[in-house]
Amino acid sequence: MRAVPVSIALAVLMLAACSKSSDVLEELPNSSLAGAAREDVPETRLESSLARPVTIGEDGPRLDACGAMGQAVRVGAKGLPVRAAPFADAKEIARMSEGGRAWVCTRSLDQKWLGVVLAAEPSSDNASEPADCGVSEPVDRKQSYDGPCLSGWVSSAGIRLIAG
Repeated sequence: MRAVPVSIALAVLMLAACSKSSDVLEELPNSSLAGAAREDVPETRLESSLARPVTIGEDGPRLDACGAMGQAVRVGAKGLPVRAAPFADAKEIARMSEGGRAWVCTRSLDQKWLGVVLAAEPSSDNASEPADCGVSEPVDRKQSYDGPCLSGWVSSAGIRLIAG
């Protein structure tokens, strides 16, 4: 039996990898909602009620549930939109005003979005510290945030890290 040269084997593999891409596109749903029937998927993300919870505890059980504090900067008069999922067309659930603070808990894979827990208004006991949202202490495992404060996704360009 004679061995096939590596260059020939690579050429055959490269040719095999070429396929008519339109065949693949016809089989894909028209949204990122994998597994949904084509007719059941909304045409735009704006129509979608898709939400992705913010994950806390990514740094492990020995560190705070959210590892940093951020502040909204250069957000203009309208403020920084807080969204239900990490993409621009996701439903807006709140807005952060200039200087507003949030705990930064996670990031999107492309680093364009930060999963945050919005710092509640300072308690009357200590006006300089935000109220406790349950993320400044460790948690046992990585999990979705379900505490008392609002959580969501903001553009990383609008947040400056101030602690952590």
